[in-house]
Amino acid sequence: MESSADIIAIDGPAASGKSTIGKMLAEKLGYLYFDTGVMYRAVTCVALQCGISVEDQGAVTDLARQVQIDVQQSSNNGREGYAVFVDGNDVTEEIRWPEVDAHVSVVSAYPGVRQALSLQQRRVGLRGRIVMVGRDIGTVFLPEAALKIFLDASIEERAGRRYLEAQQRGDPSSKQEILDSIIERDRIDSTRDIAPLKPAEDAIVLDTDGLSVEQVLDRVQELAVQS
Repeated sequence: MESSADIIAIDGPAASGKSTIGKMLAEKLGYLYFDTGVMYRAVTCVALQCGISVEDQGAVTDLARQVQIDVQQSSNNGREGYAVFVDGNDVTEEIRWPEVDAHVSVVSAYPGVRQALSLQQRRVGLRGRIVMVGRDIGTVFLPEAALKIFLDASIEERAGRRYLEAQQRGDPSSKQEILDSIIERDRIDSTRDIAPLKPAEDAIVLDTDGLSVEQVLDRVQELAVQS
């Protein structure tokens, strides 16, 4: 499949399918897949491991400025398709722990953390031939992206997807707990002072309620070819 879009930005709320679609699209195009959320997860993970309270904005911001985060494509991490390193240590599995899920939105809302990670996120994106996934790629990090897509779905649909993922990982969280977590995460993401979650003005918004992964991927592929 050929595409004229050298930089593709996919944004959306938690469990909207952006990571799954972004990874599959990148594979189809032969592009690098980069989920910027892994950087915030990495900082959150290290803070928890170091005993730093995620409520301590100053300490977490200092941590984000100090750590070196790298994301590499890796066939050894089959589910994700990439490996995440913090100061040379592989944290690919740890950043998906339930404890990280519960606190990452707090960490990602800190202006200092976002600033500390923004330069390396943008540097990766500007290399081109990339599908970059996050919450404010099209609005903040790569406004020059040739194609901007905002994937959305109802809270109930997204909670159901996340619950199935949790079951597959052996996570004992209940569906209600996951629903409550997504509601709170949406609140934080959409009301933060810095780069609140919203579609870019020139983004194409896709409602994925009731659609299969294959149906969404087909539509995104069409958009990539047309761009």
